Amino acid sequence: MIILGIDTSCDDTSAAVVADGRHILSNIVSSQTDIHRKYGGIVPELASRRHIEMIWPVVTEALETARVPLDTLGAIAVCYGPGLIGSLLVGCNFAKAVGYARKLPLVGVNHLEGHMFSAFLEEESPGFPFLSLIVSGGHTSLYLVHAFGSYTELGRTRDDAAGEAYDKVAKLLGLGYPGGPVIDRLAKNGNPRAFDFPRAYVPESFDFSFSGLKTAVRSAVLGAGLPAAGQSPPGESTVIRDIAASFQASVVDVLVRKVEWALIRKGVRRVVLSGGVSANSAVRQRMKEMAEEREVELFLPSLPLCTDNAAMIAAAGHHRFLAGESAGLDLNPKAYLPL
Repeated sequence: MIILGIDTSCDDTSAAVVADGRHILSNIVSSQTDIHRKYGGIVPELASRRHIEMIWPVVTEALETARVPLDTLGAIAVCYGPGLIGSLLVGCNFAKAVGYARKLPLVGVNHLEGHMFSAFLEEESPGFPFLSLIVSGGHTSLYLVHAFGSYTELGRTRDDAAGEAYDKVAKLLGLGYPGGPVIDRLAKNGNPRAFDFPRAYVPESFDFSFSGLKTAVRSAVLGAGLPAAGQSPPGESTVIRDIAASFQASVVDVLVRKVEWALIRKGVRRVVLSGGVSANSAVRQRMKEMAEEREVELFLPSLPLCTDNAAMIAAAGHHRFLAGESAGLDLNPKAYLPL
């Protein structure tokens, strides 16, 4: 079974060809970072317009790289939410048009489910049940995965996602967009104890909250006399590195502690970490240390599979298709789509 996956949920146009839900034959991603960088974040209208320009070239490259003719595909899997509605429309409409023209089955895939099953594209994949922490620019959610298609949401962010907090803090520090990689780099040479930023553990809950942390960082920036966002960049000073390190330590502490609590209370012995923030070096290292201490299995997707990509959509679509699911031409994207 060979499936073409398509993902246009946010600002990356991606197409991938995956065999048997596990073997990546191609995984092409066209990034829009250069377009949105000067705005300090994603501009939805610009994102959707760029998807229109890139969707056919990206799909063509994915098929050519995999050396798989369009007519030999078993199905097309497309992400239909959650995400930016204008961006989702491009991918969904393209997938429906190609599926209709070539008489190919169509499968709709939840973006979060794609992240959840990105670990199944690696050589070693988890068994059931397992905990799934999805942490990205738009999501910070913790699930108990009983089997494919059977999930229990344990917690989610009550306000901002962790990845969004990274981008907003980077903007406060004048570090540009995207914020995750640059804060991760600066934090390695900073003092994580220089600033006592809050940890919103949200007692008696597996939920997350990062809005208060952003406010605390803003107060620290003002107190340190750093230039306001949009003014001349402050450079990589000691105080900038210390704020970055202290902020990152707060985020990582909360993510690791929540997963640890869930492991204990649910009696699960496996953890899958996914989403863009799972590429963060501190998150990966602390999760590894916690997993070793608790003697549980930790599954970390390779860095290209952490961020948005179509291979994970094809992997999840493979299981949906085997379960007998298919979508019609009435498949409509949804900006909000609970898993």
